[in-house]
This record gives sequence, C-alpha cells and structure tokens, in this order.
Amino acid sequence: MALIDRFITEFDTALRSVVGGAHAHRPMPGSNTPSSGLLDTKEREHAAGLMRVNHVGEVCAQALYQAQKLVARNPEIRQMLDDSGQEEMDHLAWCETRLQELGSHTSYLNPIWYAGSFAIGLVAGLAGDKWSLGFVAETEKQVENHLESHLETLPLEDERSRAIVDQMRIDEIEHGQAAILAGGADLPKPIQSLMQVMSKVMTSTAYKI
Repeated sequence: MALIDRFITEFDTALRSVVGGAHAHRPMPGSNTPSSGLLDTKEREHAAGLMRVNHVGEVCAQALYQAQKLVARNPEIRQMLDDSGQEEMDHLAWCETRLQELGSHTSYLNPIWYAGSFAIGLVAGLAGDKWSLGFVAETEKQVENHLESHLETLPLEDERSRAIVDQMRIDEIEHGQAAILAGGADLPKPIQSLMQVMSKVMTSTAYKI
C-alpha cells in the first residue's frame, strides 16, 4: 500500500475511533438475544456505564496499535499488530452499537483518551519491539481482568452485553498470547503498577462521562 493510502486508512481509523462510525467485520455477538427490554432503568444505566468503559478501552487500543505499528522495526510484528487492531475495531463497533441500543452515549472524553494512548503507544514502540510486545501483553492481561469483572456485575438478563464482553475477553486473551509468543518481554513491576493506576482512573471516569 502506498504511503498516502496508508495515511488515509489510518486517519480514517482514528476518526472512527474518536467520533464514531466504526465498522465490524464480524457479526455482533448476542444479536439474536433480547436488546434491553427486560432491564429496569438502574440496570440499563449500569450496563451502559460498563459498555462505555469497554468502548473507551477499544478507543485506547486503536490508538496504541496505530502508534506501535508506526514505529515497529519488524514487518511481521507490524502485521500482527494490524491484525489485532482489526479485531479490536470489531469490539469498538459492537460496543458503540450496544450503547445506542441502551439509549446511552460513548465517552465525551474520547479525543483525550485517544491522544494520551497514542503518545503512550509511541513511547512503548520506540523502546523496541520486545518491550512494545510486552506492553501489548500486559495491557491485554489487564483488559481481560476488567472484562471478567464486568461479566460478574452485568445484569444476568442483559444477554447481549454479556455475549459481547465474553467474545471480547476471548479475543484479548489471544492477542496477549500472540504478543508473548512473538517475543514480548515482561514489563518491570513499577510499570505494571502504573498501568493499573492509569486504567483505574480511566474506567472510573468513563463509567460516568
């Protein structure tokens, strides 16, 4: 792909991540289950808050993968990041659609989440491929933990949101394992802890805004 074509493609991805309109290549999980008619107001608001957090996580994932692809040394690693990013785009579209079904909205702070994550992705990528992959693996592990906690608190009647979150969890596990197999290094404990703190700030804020 020519440089200008790559730029247009990546810009389109960034724009869809921030303002909406992402397209999924796979059918949305749970599409044959009830939308939200069985949920009361409190349950619907809680489900929307969790799906907004998940949507923000996917906005951040797009930014991270785009930045890391930009500076990846190894073409095979760049391709792996691109493949994972395509699946993350499915997640983005699913979460956006589910929020619309729940009568809610994506985070108003998406431009900030995207910009911050892109900067972090550049730093991780510039540190070298093994550290970049290690960052992917640690990120996916923490995302997996978040998704498991969401499955514990989502209303049992919200089968559609639960199906989406469960498929996302499966995909994130695969992305993390792929990064490790490609040579990802274990990140130092202080960096892991810092990532957990940043993640907690993001999730608590995105749940409401």
